[in-house]
Amino acid sequence: MTETELLAIIRAGEGSKSEFKRDDVNPERISGIRRGNLQEWLMDTVVGRHVTPHVVPDYEEVEAAGGRVAIVSVAMGLAKPYAVQRGDRQDYYLRYGNTCRLATREQMLRLFESGGLPSVERTPVHGSTVDELDMRRLDEYFRRILGDDDVEDWRRTLLRRELLVEPTPAGEPCCSCAAYVLFAIEPRRRLPQAGLRLLVFPGTDMDYDASLDEVLDLPCVGLGEQKPGRFIEPSLPDRTLAYLQPHISRERLTGATRSRRWDYPPEAIRELVVNAFAHRDWTRQNDIRLTVYRDRLEVTSPGALPNGMTVDKMKGGQQTPRNTNLVRILRDYGMMDDRGMGMRRKVIPLLREHNGCEPEFEAADDYFRVRLPHRAG
Repeated sequence: MTETELLAIIRAGEGSKSEFKRDDVNPERISGIRRGNLQEWLMDTVVGRHVTPHVVPDYEEVEAAGGRVAIVSVAMGLAKPYAVQRGDRQDYYLRYGNTCRLATREQMLRLFESGGLPSVERTPVHGSTVDELDMRRLDEYFRRILGDDDVEDWRRTLLRRELLVEPTPAGEPCCSCAAYVLFAIEPRRRLPQAGLRLLVFPGTDMDYDASLDEVLDLPCVGLGEQKPGRFIEPSLPDRTLAYLQPHISRERLTGATRSRRWDYPPEAIRELVVNAFAHRDWTRQNDIRLTVYRDRLEVTSPGALPNGMTVDKMKGGQQTPRNTNLVRILRDYGMMDDRGMGMRRKVIPLLREHNGCEPEFEAADDYFRVRLPHRAG
């Protein structure tokens, strides 16, 4: 932000989208920052401890009228409503012009209803535009995969498919969360949790000595199948396997024939990665994690199991998708089982056959983890 832009905001005064932390702020008299460690204090004490769900604001400082001013910007979040945490109590506020008021019980009910947590994938990614989507992938999806050769008005088509969202009647459409995850050129640009973090450790615990620590930032779906199993640009799950290959597989020479032996079945890993993107809680800011230790491989998906799902129900093949649009499109690509039986029909039997053991499942309030043990014995 420039000094001119800052002074214009100050002249306009407080409103529904701006608030000053001095009562006597005006363009001619700016007291400036007095605290030496303001950014650290703000992120740790104010935001880190008292705002839930967690937010990550932008922070910058501008020299203006002889004082240094801190500008803290908070983008529209996906996990609405947000609360002020005070001990064991959470308070919800509504902004009215330049004032904030504690929400009543009825207003809180409307806030939670408007938050739309079960359909976060359909909410707009704030600030995004259709230009940030890979039109090659979109064209391939609609024309080759769906067989729709009549696409002329992309805006109308994407709005109809809920890949674009109109945030306000007069506003420009934004990409939906699902569209950004599947088709954005750089998904983590505006949706930091859209990445996949790969970690490889030589021992049995997480430590500083990682053999691999990489965050993949690319569209979830691939582009341009050249021949069966070969793509011009691989999907995120296939790129994941390529990164992991040196760490969890090795070549063997039998006579004149070379073959590759994996520590874990690749198709099971791929299925777990696809499931993590399809079913995770997108309101949470954490990346999906795939972590390899000497004795196991773990895939951790942020958020609890959705809609009353349990591990037993999941192993039995029951379907309760949280992100129905994501699931539908991934099924169109053939990346997911049509009947939701991937865990029962693929992951469990593949690991049993490959390693002689069963996967382990850990369901917590804020994550779901699948653990693949190294081969038995």
